[in-house]
Amino acid sequence: MEEKQTKIMQHISKELAINIKQVANVISLLEEGNTVPFIARYRKEQTGALDEVQIRDIFEKWTYIQNLENRKEEVLRLIEEQGKLTEQLAVDINKAMKLQQVEDLYRPYKQKRRTKATVAKEKGLEPLATWILSLPREGDIQLKAKGFINEEKGVTSVEEAIQGAQDIVAEQISDQPKYRQWIRELTFRKGSISSVAKDEEKDEKNVYEMYYEYEEPIQKIVPHRVLAINRGEKEDILRISLQPPTDQILDYLQKEELKGKKSVVNDLVIETIEDAYKRLIQPSIEREIRKELSEKAEDRAIHIFSENLRNLLLQPPLKGRMVLGVDPAFRTGCKLAVVDPTGKMLHIGVVYPHPPVNKKEQAKEKVLDVLKQFNIEVVAIGNGTASRETEQFIADILRELAGDISYLIVNEAGASVYSASELAREEFPNLQVEERSAVSIARRLQDPLAELVKIDPKSVGVGQYQHDVSQKKLNESLTFVVETVVNQVGVNVNTASSSLLQYVAGLSKAVANNVVKKREELGRFSNRKQLKDIPRLGAKTYEQCIGFLRVLDGDHPLDRTGIHPERYGEVEKLLKQLSVSLADLGSEELKDKVKSLNLKETADVLSIGELTLKDICDALIRPERDPRDEVAKPLLKKDVLKLEDLQQGMELQGTVRNVVDFGAFVDIGVKQDGLVHISKLSRSFVKHPLDVVSVGDVVTVWVDDVDFKKGRVALTMLKS
Repeated sequence: MEEKQTKIMQHISKELAINIKQVANVISLLEEGNTVPFIARYRKEQTGALDEVQIRDIFEKWTYIQNLENRKEEVLRLIEEQGKLTEQLAVDINKAMKLQQVEDLYRPYKQKRRTKATVAKEKGLEPLATWILSLPREGDIQLKAKGFINEEKGVTSVEEAIQGAQDIVAEQISDQPKYRQWIRELTFRKGSISSVAKDEEKDEKNVYEMYYEYEEPIQKIVPHRVLAINRGEKEDILRISLQPPTDQILDYLQKEELKGKKSVVNDLVIETIEDAYKRLIQPSIEREIRKELSEKAEDRAIHIFSENLRNLLLQPPLKGRMVLGVDPAFRTGCKLAVVDPTGKMLHIGVVYPHPPVNKKEQAKEKVLDVLKQFNIEVVAIGNGTASRETEQFIADILRELAGDISYLIVNEAGASVYSASELAREEFPNLQVEERSAVSIARRLQDPLAELVKIDPKSVGVGQYQHDVSQKKLNESLTFVVETVVNQVGVNVNTASSSLLQYVAGLSKAVANNVVKKREELGRFSNRKQLKDIPRLGAKTYEQCIGFLRVLDGDHPLDRTGIHPERYGEVEKLLKQLSVSLADLGSEELKDKVKSLNLKETADVLSIGELTLKDICDALIRPERDPRDEVAKPLLKKDVLKLEDLQQGMELQGTVRNVVDFGAFVDIGVKQDGLVHISKLSRSFVKHPLDVVSVGDVVTVWVDDVDFKKGRVALTMLKS
């Protein structure tokens, strides 16, 4: 067993290019019940400082190979039970490194539903098939087949006997693992995929027009096109098929089967090979290739969504600002919500500056009153219906005011999902859905992460084709991203909502709720140790979560850092060695002394790893470090821009809202986000837009083209 596990670890090590010792340590730590964020942050010595993604990759490969090994054992048992397991077959199955290879090897022994071949075997035609496969040099097939006529068994003629034998031979050919693998690889390399219109009337907006007559080599089709044609097929608009190199495949099968022999059954075997390929092999290989293309395309779409979500969650908070959130609308009016710097709602209102109500002057007075009364510093406007009209209305008001108030368009994707959720009803039982939405828009500006974790990650509007991929895979990937970001940022245990707490390493939804209940009883936590008293928060959970939970202004200064309590003893020794106290955290004196440390020598003296010591030193210098502080701050605006104002070549600053396979959508302050096509992102070759831009990046763009009729803007990041 140990030897088998070592082999698996060696395979993972080779495939991921990670040292085998690191792989073994990660697997051991995971099997002890440690979480990925905890291992990445607090067990760097054992992992060699692998990040969360690398740790998860090891775990996924480990799980895949464990499943593969279990399947191999099952297949070996099933073939053994039939008394057909040869030494060579056992070796081939044990050597297989992919599930597909194991299934190919098992295929000839698999219990099949009634096929033409099984029916022919029941009629006693297997000896005739064996004679055909022996490629006899002499003899007469007609005469040979005559001996198999048996009315009781349902063989009434020579033709029926020959046909039944051919069915058996065809199935044996189609079950050959070697053939299937060769054909699969060749079809992938040299085949093409095509789509034709099946029902154009169903495509009302001509979304799939480019695929009405479309063909492309299988190995060149890009993921987003695979998902597009899959969707067109699902909606019954397109018909998809593969075009394999049939002649080459048939030549290969004939060479393999006839082995250059001159036999009296050559023509019959050639005919049978064609039937075996077209009836049995081609359809299943086509399904397998379509499945593989779809899975790769799904993985790519999920990866892009995950990266976009990560960058969205890492948007810098606008701390300490008094914010007015505006949820725009025409008929039902613009909902207003004033939120103080801690995220507490202070005021709710509604104004009707737009048609059909048109109470613009009244609305203006009300907004001016709110801006002055609450000393508003920033206005956050949702980007939904009536967003640009509301932006114009707010910009006109701010122009009249002498104060330094700016505004920002906030991506409100998912705000309505949150507003109608149980969570929002619990938080604001007396507010209407749109009023809750205005609060959410304001808070998204103040702390995007704390607000966005309340929403199902699929609803935040930064994906492509997210409804066409495996929802289970998508949920797992997005949850992993949210967990990673939450734990990298750290959580203030005295202000965090249950929604945020449940993403902290080791904390379940129930335990997160218990933390909030305990906080309501205590008023606030004054140290990390108090969390040990929380129901269902046992020793292992405490170990996993506590380093990510911060207690600001508590009894123990280290509780506001990312240093784990298991290291407090060593930290105190270190501070003593530096002749400073806990009160000096973050001071210039401490910073200078830490910078002059010899990390290797100090780590040896304190008996801790150098990587752990480096993290401790970083936390002592910047006790409340937030990785989001290093990200470019959002663009605050004072005036509005209209589509009609745009001219070719105009230089603008914009915020990247979404990154997809073919480019990036940038908010430049007009109604529609502009598209920077992948070819306009950089002068050098760009493999994927994510290599150049991320969601939330503030970029300089130039207007390339404006289609006023369709309201589309093409942008470029290449200065002419």
